[in-house]
Amino acid sequence: MRKYLLLLFVLLTAVVLVACTANEDAGKEESQTTDEGTEEGETEEDGGEKVLRLNNDVEPTSFNPSIGFDAVSWDPLNNLMEGLTRLDQESQPAPGAAEEWDISDDKLTYTFHLREDANWSNGDPVTAEDFVYAWKYMLDPETASSAAFLAYFIEGAEEYNAGEGSADDVAINAIDEKTLEVVLTAPTGFFLDLLTNPAFFPINHKVAAENENWHAEADSFVANGPFKLESWEHDNEMIFAKNEHYWDADTVKLDKVHFAMVNDENTQYQMFQSGELDTAEIPPELSDELIEGDNVYIGDYGGLEFYRFNVTKEPFDNKKIRQAFSYAIDRESIAEYVVKNKVEPAFGYVSPGFTSPTGEDFRDVNGDLVALDPEKAKQLLEEGMEEEGYDELPEVVLSYNTTDSNKAVAESIQDMLKENLGVEVKLENQEWNVYAEAQQNLELQFSRSSFINDYYDPVNFLESFVTDSYMNRTGWSNAEYDELIEKGKSEPDEEKRWESLYEAEKLLAEEAIATPIRFYNTVVLEAEGVSGILRHPVGYFDLKYADIEN
Repeated sequence: MRKYLLLLFVLLTAVVLVACTANEDAGKEESQTTDEGTEEGETEEDGGEKVLRLNNDVEPTSFNPSIGFDAVSWDPLNNLMEGLTRLDQESQPAPGAAEEWDISDDKLTYTFHLREDANWSNGDPVTAEDFVYAWKYMLDPETASSAAFLAYFIEGAEEYNAGEGSADDVAINAIDEKTLEVVLTAPTGFFLDLLTNPAFFPINHKVAAENENWHAEADSFVANGPFKLESWEHDNEMIFAKNEHYWDADTVKLDKVHFAMVNDENTQYQMFQSGELDTAEIPPELSDELIEGDNVYIGDYGGLEFYRFNVTKEPFDNKKIRQAFSYAIDRESIAEYVVKNKVEPAFGYVSPGFTSPTGEDFRDVNGDLVALDPEKAKQLLEEGMEEEGYDELPEVVLSYNTTDSNKAVAESIQDMLKENLGVEVKLENQEWNVYAEAQQNLELQFSRSSFINDYYDPVNFLESFVTDSYMNRTGWSNAEYDELIEKGKSEPDEEKRWESLYEAEKLLAEEAIATPIRFYNTVVLEAEGVSGILRHPVGYFDLKYADIEN
């Protein structure tokens, strides 16, 4: 163990020496006047406007709310569009496009009343039919939306999405232009929170009828959120402008938001240093130097980095071999020495921050479900190989999507498996779009994954591994687990519901179809003068209240 940590320390030290260095006051320097008379970080094109410069890493997957089911689409979408509810400054669901709602006594029927002044960026009114169209489009089997499972709480939704029902059977109805009625299959206490997810954003049904690719270019995109899409140079940059038709436009302080697309931690940090970006992530190798700076925002973020085992491929069709690999990983070392930035190692799957009906944190109640135990790992590997009749383990390929930090974690796991288990693992990296498709098609054997919570409830992560879920990507199926998750979604007694979720997580750990690595947090450098960016622990960043001093 000390050997690979020492090697890692030497490599990181070398990177720091050749990288652009910074002191504790990085990003806090007073602006200076150049010969042209403009401020550093301000271009003449800005014209004195309030322009916030951010990095989106890569091109959004899609600005169709039903298709862009990932962080690189969600964050910008959450500022271009708005659902019935929107997370407020305390990260609680608050009125969005709907100004109020009624809930029936049996907690099954929700009636939403849309704002009279809720409009699209082209001036059209936001109507109940826009939500009916968008949600049924998401559930249409032909759409193949990976977000569709989120709507299964709605009566008739799962059947329609599975091809066993019709769109007319889905209990989403426009009572009139500004009134929407939704009927659930069971009481769902987090339903209003769920609706803040971009998957439930409306689609202007008139615009979509005229142009099915309305979401693909800036000149055809229509927004109903705080900002509109002014320009979009694919794979390079996006510019948002304040949406004058937004019902709460007076609250929006920024004139524009400029999104770069730079998928390199050191490059985006250097852009922050030079004033080309107003926020940036801290590269791991600079964490010790920068993490305590006054310009660093650190906050909670509901999510998990983990590795999936493909149970349809040898040797991971054997449970003991999967368990052996999990026991050989030192999560504390990965968190402290590789990822850094004060992240926490993950000894379970559900991230901290979910409060039970009895007032306890889910993570505290269920405790540590995985651990580092090299001796146990070797014993389990030996037993698993004996069960399979292996004289030697089949080749193992560890796959990850390409980023510097993903590579560093993968290399650390590779070293741990060799040192603690005596197993040589081959590394393979792929660009995101290729990687995601290969993982979904069960082509990868042992592969990196991440999960960001879609809504505020522990069932959200755990439901990913039910049989045939789009999010499963392991080939695993377990009837007992499926039943526990069903109870964890529909049981009206909250304490009993949570008990089912505790048991489901324990079963997931016992079966070891995935092994957790570390929980996410939010660590962001902010330039002087930046304020008001909401970074929700479970949700998406929000620029509605953001400001920047020129």
